[in-house]
Amino acid sequence: MNVMQPFAWVGAATISQAAAAASGTVAEAMVKHTGAAGPEAVGILKAGGIDLLDLMKENLLAPARLVNLKAIPGLEDIVSEADGGLRIGSMVTLARLGEHPEVRSRYPALADAARGAASPQIRNVATLGGNLLQRPRCWYFRAQEYRCLRKGGEHCFAISGENQYHAIFANRPCAIVHASTAATALVALGAAAELADAHGAVQRLPLEEFFVSSQRDPQRENVLQAGQIMTAIRLPPLPAGTRMAHLKQGERDSFDWPLADVAVVLELADGLCRRAAVILGAAAPVPHRAKAAEQVLLGKAITEQIALQAGQAALEGATPLGKNSYKLPLFEAMVRRARARALARG
Repeated sequence: MNVMQPFAWVGAATISQAAAAASGTVAEAMVKHTGAAGPEAVGILKAGGIDLLDLMKENLLAPARLVNLKAIPGLEDIVSEADGGLRIGSMVTLARLGEHPEVRSRYPALADAARGAASPQIRNVATLGGNLLQRPRCWYFRAQEYRCLRKGGEHCFAISGENQYHAIFANRPCAIVHASTAATALVALGAAAELADAHGAVQRLPLEEFFVSSQRDPQRENVLQAGQIMTAIRLPPLPAGTRMAHLKQGERDSFDWPLADVAVVLELADGLCRRAAVILGAAAPVPHRAKAAEQVLLGKAITEQIALQAGQAALEGATPLGKNSYKLPLFEAMVRRARARALARG
């Protein structure tokens, strides 16, 4: 039976305090953790704590301190910005995000992604920041007895093992899929992550650049550093005529992890597509941009035939593993369905 190690509880009152106390990242701490030693001498940030507590209970992480972010003002705010965009604090819960009137009216794909994540009980606790920063759900990664590549080992056991839920794109050297459905919609919307450090410096980074592919670094999913905190996600203003949709498909309709999810954002003018974003989730170690599908849509009226071509093009570059080739027709169909839903929203 796994036994959680004791830890200190630290409350941060400001962003600078929290960033200063965040002396290590979860990814770094997990690579160092042996399971036999005592708590790592690092402080880990706690938002809703859903994934963090899972990792601790599974004896995959034993931080010396947990830094509570709940008392920091502003992290739970959703604010309209002067340029017409929207700033969403990292501590906003998925439940509030999914039901917020401005998010639902202006960014319905994001609202759909948030409402479709996990169970109602979890959505009322889980935060947007925690959802974006959660670690992979691969069973080899989550099992203490497997020291996989992402935990500092030498092998990705999924590539030749049980890989039915794993990546079909960019699945070497590690075949995890990114765990966040909100990330799929946010990347399609052109969102940016706001990162702050203990000295008050604030960095704004396109979310697509925030995530890290397994080819670039097989032991982490993002560029967040020790001494940094994600404070907000910023959504850009969208032109009139922008349509969007997010779809998720799981084995069950309830709180299952997705087999596939798709976000489509289309900017239409004079009946033609002027800009297209087609992002696939549960497809790769990062939210996967289907560039060939986007090119099919650009400059054209989005007819059924064009949608069919886009769905086929979305599979370009796929390298399915032994047990997940079923994802190919699934993603093809979901791209077509997402296009139809986006246009139907008018």
